[in-house]
Amino acid sequence: MNGENVDAVLEQALERLALLAEASSVLASTLDVDAALRRLCRVVLPPLGDWCAIDLLGEHAEVRRVVVVHHDMGSLPTGHLEGMLPPTPMESSEPLARVLRGVGPLLLDGAALRSGGDTAFHAAQRELFDRLDAHSVIIAPLRTRRQVLGALTLARGAGRSPLTDDDVALVEDVAHRTALAVDNSQLFASVQHVAERFQRSLLPPMPESAPYGVAARYAPAPTAAEVGGDWYDYFPMPDGAAALIIGDVIGHDVQAAVKMSQLRNMLRALVCDRQEPPGEILGRLDLISETLYRGHIASCICGRLELSEADEWHLYFSNAGHPPPLLVEHDGDTRYLDDVHGLILGVDAGQSRLDQDEILPPESTLLLYTDGLIERPGESVVDRMLYLRQHAAALAREPLDTFCDELLADLGAGSSDDIALLAVRLPGHRGRSRDTSKTP
Repeated sequence: MNGENVDAVLEQALERLALLAEASSVLASTLDVDAALRRLCRVVLPPLGDWCAIDLLGEHAEVRRVVVVHHDMGSLPTGHLEGMLPPTPMESSEPLARVLRGVGPLLLDGAALRSGGDTAFHAAQRELFDRLDAHSVIIAPLRTRRQVLGALTLARGAGRSPLTDDDVALVEDVAHRTALAVDNSQLFASVQHVAERFQRSLLPPMPESAPYGVAARYAPAPTAAEVGGDWYDYFPMPDGAAALIIGDVIGHDVQAAVKMSQLRNMLRALVCDRQEPPGEILGRLDLISETLYRGHIASCICGRLELSEADEWHLYFSNAGHPPPLLVEHDGDTRYLDDVHGLILGVDAGQSRLDQDEILPPESTLLLYTDGLIERPGESVVDRMLYLRQHAAALAREPLDTFCDELLADLGAGSSDDIALLAVRLPGHRGRSRDTSKTP
């Protein structure tokens, strides 16, 4: 082999290594499977082929064509090429069906592409090859942990030299990296689902009946790593008052959800057993938490809602480093209840905690919320809190369910954190109708 040939071989090897590195990079850039696979196709095209398709197997062996990408997007025919494929015959000799059973990778010429039976699955494949002018194709399994997750199809048209065995090795490597990315994404989705179900299982149902409207909402974060810390709680107390609680464990993972469940249960027990002012209850919780779960911190509002002898609704609460409650009056006046604001739990268990006493006007709405509603990267929290007041004022006379849904839909958009809301709508003066909305 002369020097020029050696240089050409080295240059080709470097190009292929660079392609593999770029493929790995785009696959690792997102946990959105469809987006990652579409980016991958744009990396391998046109260096390896003219067009690329990726199919994934579902839980019940159904096949979904996730992406079909041509290096010249104007060359893609009109009509839908992506979506669910017809059922795959168990013993089909069609190349894609064989690959999905674990065969391959397969290097196919034009004749082999169109071999197979007369099933709907084969007809769908033949249509894809005909419409996109496939003359040389590699179909490689997406295989990981001895399991086939799908298949990658790379094709060249008549205007290019056919794919070779050297290309098969490279495509097989790309397929393996793709399979790892798909497997990681599916595992991530599974963890997210389990974490969300775990957290939702810890959130209490709202009461079937109460002398006022009560509603709550929980919205998980868009990523599994962010699920875990937010909670709300509402329950009647032995003396006839009701406990209103909202909290957020610092940290965003499944461990934060476990910590949240521990704090929630301890706080419930303290509220029911001690029936002390909220500030003293939070002080006890802080001390217990420091003793048993040192190193964890959380913000929390512990409140007590009761009807006085003067027929006025009083909210007694203590705030441990949490965003302040928002009071929305029936006529649209709003204000934050922020006269008392203590340290978060887990910083100084010896500090004394103060209580705040507020008389809630008839037909007013009290909103407790976690910071996912008002915090966004690059945005001012002050501005976001002002916007919350304005939006809540506009919803002051809406049913309580609508009030919560609209706030969550508007202010919750774009949040990277989970969000919890707890809202209470006080009744009017005696003789007026009451809002009995309640939906967790």
